[in-house]
Amino acid sequence: MRIITGKARGLQLTVPKNYDVRPTADRVKESVFNIIGSKIINATVLDLFAGTGNLGLESWSRGAKSITFIDESKESLRLVKSNIAKCRAENDCTVLKGSAPQVAERMAQQGQRFDFAFCDPPYNKGWVQQIIAVLGKNPFLENGGYLVVERSAHDELPPLPEGCELVRTQHYGETIIDFILWNNLEK
Repeated sequence: MRIITGKARGLQLTVPKNYDVRPTADRVKESVFNIIGSKIINATVLDLFAGTGNLGLESWSRGAKSITFIDESKESLRLVKSNIAKCRAENDCTVLKGSAPQVAERMAQQGQRFDFAFCDPPYNKGWVQQIIAVLGKNPFLENGGYLVVERSAHDELPPLPEGCELVRTQHYGETIIDFILWNNLEK
């Protein structure tokens, strides 16, 4: 697993020795960032279920100004911190331990908002549905921000709350990527 382009281009990231973490495949990651394009420049990014930090660090390498990583696994947090250090991105990154839905909700209640949130949880465990529910009640995205969801083809996207619009879905074999636009001007 590597950083595909940007200031850390080609850097090999540290990956887990077991399969507790399922990093996004390079070809899927490259496609996601080709779709996002220059919108990532100067963006604030939330990497929910950070795992290795792969998506957040790719964002940073492509010009995002700040990345917040959330994971509840000690091993994942160790990997994220190691990969941040490899990229020399410590000044632009924050690492938080906890359950992604709970931490995202707490951050939203504190008024923190992000331009992009990557939601790449363990497949088929209800995490996607929980994150979307939090977004509907306590928005952690700026208006015009995107929730980018990676899910299994067997994991259904729930009905989206008011303010969310599914703007694009891409299929990569058993993996589906959804781009959900948050644009609730009432909140």
